[in-house]
Amino acid sequence: MAHPRTQAVIIGAGMIGSVHAAAIRGVGATVRGVVGSTPSRSDVLAKEWDVPVRYPDLAAVLADDAVDVVHVCTPNALHADQAVAALRAGKHVICEKPIATSLADAQRLASVTAETGRTLAVPYVYRYHPLVREIRARRLNGDFGAWQLLHGSYLQDWMLDAGTANWRVDATLGGQSRAFADIGSHWCDLVEWVAGVRFHEVTARRGITKPERPAGSGATFGPASGPASDQLRPVTTEDVATVLLRTAEGVLGSLTVSQVSAGRKNRLWFELDGAAGSAVFDQENPESVWLGDVEGARIVIRDPSQGSAEQRRLATLPAGHAQGYGDCFRAFVDDAYSAMAGLPVVGLPTAADGVRSARLVDAVLRADESLTWTVVK
Repeated sequence: MAHPRTQAVIIGAGMIGSVHAAAIRGVGATVRGVVGSTPSRSDVLAKEWDVPVRYPDLAAVLADDAVDVVHVCTPNALHADQAVAALRAGKHVICEKPIATSLADAQRLASVTAETGRTLAVPYVYRYHPLVREIRARRLNGDFGAWQLLHGSYLQDWMLDAGTANWRVDATLGGQSRAFADIGSHWCDLVEWVAGVRFHEVTARRGITKPERPAGSGATFGPASGPASDQLRPVTTEDVATVLLRTAEGVLGSLTVSQVSAGRKNRLWFELDGAAGSAVFDQENPESVWLGDVEGARIVIRDPSQGSAEQRRLATLPAGHAQGYGDCFRAFVDDAYSAMAGLPVVGLPTAADGVRSARLVDAVLRADESLTWTVVK
């Protein structure tokens, strides 16, 4: 549905902020303003993004009664406090993940969300691929039977060059975990939601393949990356991680995460193996899924005239006309704004899902330190 009355402000000027802006406009809402790292940066962005109101800082945004929703797209360490401030000012919030760099702060944010009665949505947008919904619908229908094994990977290469600088490398801004918290969290959210499971315990190992990187931008939040100096600093957050997972029912899972796999741009891939059938999804090729059973395998194509109701709802283009990440983000914002208006939606990731992710990150960090099976608290 269209949301022409919704007035949104984006806090954060990096790549993901521009993705939010496109999605806001894509659902018919208004990008009322944008806040960068300084008033001058905010002014530049306001002109570049053609927004109607100039805000010098977050305080000015929160004082504006015309603002309905704040999109928090700043470095991770700022998320919880900025989102709490927005909620207490009566705004709804869309907060980039992770919603906090500690489990305690994530829980605090969820508590404030409940206290204020506002909606906080988290962009685990891969839930919005139509064929992800199709796999989930088939699971709910019992097509796959009891799960035997859940496995996959999330691979990127954007940190492969040791000369790449980014605020995420700095644990004070990005948190103690980088690769797992940034992209492994997406995989876990997606698999838990689609498969209908909860990982009860994990054992993990994190690895740093680039022990030094240039000191990145010192801005509180600004451009996503790019070396700011020739000075090198030690890297303390992981480039890669391997995680073994186990549900309370004893179903095993495995996940490989990397931000240094050459040629892999954004390959979130999973296979769910059940007693009666299996399903495979690849985010870089989201127009089809692989389904297997004892008689063989077949490819199912995204098609608004076929399949489950949710697949049809989200398949906004005819079969053969590719949809992708931008369409997922638009559909997520559409559902988030609908929820803010009090309308029922299916599968919207909220504060509870943000806390769930924080629990998994916390468990992976503890498991890497102990090298034992560690319960997800």
